[in-house]
Amino acid sequence: MTNTIYEPLLTLSDLYNDDVVYSSRPSYISNPWLKPDEHQSNFLTGRELLIANQFPVIVHEASVTDKLDMLFKAINKEVPQQIYTFNNQQSYEQLIQNLAHKQHKKLYFQYIHDETILNKKYYALDKDVFVALNNKARIPEWTDGKYLPNREIVAIEDFEQRIKHWDYPFVIKPGDDLPTAGGYGVMICYNDEDLAKATKRIQEATDETESLIIEQKINERQNYCVQFAYSEDIGIQYIGSATQLTDRYGFYNGNENAQEVPQHVIEAGRHIMEIGVSHGFFGIAGFDLLVDDNDNVYAIDLNFRQNGSTSMLLLSKELKQGYQKFYSYHSQGDNEHFFQTILRYIKQGVLYPLSYYDGDWYGKDKVNSRFGCIWHGDSKDEIIRKEQQFLADVTNNK
Repeated sequence: MTNTIYEPLLTLSDLYNDDVVYSSRPSYISNPWLKPDEHQSNFLTGRELLIANQFPVIVHEASVTDKLDMLFKAINKEVPQQIYTFNNQQSYEQLIQNLAHKQHKKLYFQYIHDETILNKKYYALDKDVFVALNNKARIPEWTDGKYLPNREIVAIEDFEQRIKHWDYPFVIKPGDDLPTAGGYGVMICYNDEDLAKATKRIQEATDETESLIIEQKINERQNYCVQFAYSEDIGIQYIGSATQLTDRYGFYNGNENAQEVPQHVIEAGRHIMEIGVSHGFFGIAGFDLLVDDNDNVYAIDLNFRQNGSTSMLLLSKELKQGYQKFYSYHSQGDNEHFFQTILRYIKQGVLYPLSYYDGDWYGKDKVNSRFGCIWHGDSKDEIIRKEQQFLADVTNNK
């Protein structure tokens, strides 16, 4: 691994004013379509540290222990100093309220928070704009009616009657303002059993969801996350694309670098970004665009927020250029063995650390540690072998 130090393509400092603080943590107040556990939500707070530069980030204390410092030093990096830390719901909510009310900061949230936690006037990006752009039901507005699968928006009380008119396979999504992530709010149905499971989830969400989207399941050849950044100073910049890794039910399993992206896919993404910017958006956005066998582009999800693979794209010059994969892992109960295994693979030059949630912050082996990273090597086959060996090593702690 080379010791040459590269600057990221751009950093978060390039996009936001000096009075803005970033939080990637979902609110502690969950909704029926976004129910990550507490440790996963805390883990997410450390994901953007290496692309933050001087941009202040809110981070859980377990995500910035000496373990992260050791991992970053192995790649000649340091933990940024511009961070605010919290350790539970009370300290998190007090922190963002203090930043807004007493330090006169604006908050740039990855996920909206309830008005009882922070009034929308303290959002750096207008909250109403942010909610509207990320509402799946309003995708036709943000695409000029282009790139759309066949779809229907139905009131939740009419769903069971309307779904009888659809043939398998189809996709069901919430059609309101509640945030989703990682495919958790997406229900792909191939048969009656899948529909029965989806219907049960929908019934549980009736009190908080007014409408649903029924959508044609596209038989895609490629699934891209096409990403752009915008600020007044830099304009709209294409920062790259990643290939989405999902299972057949749409659950997110990481990203690979996409080295050859069709130009018409990039231009479709740029068109969507231009519309978003015209409505007041700034920051980083990633659009899930499918390409079918006829080279048609379909916009199935618009994430006007940072994405899991954003760091991989912005840090691409620091990585081996053949194959890159963004993913995350949990320890198997022995956190020290997990950490030492990670450190060994980083020193081999095939694993690049982004974040480390230190489970031992809670006491030895009380909580499983988590690790966010990028695999990088000359070829996909090489990295597949390395990852398989890594998983075996993590499991075998004899």
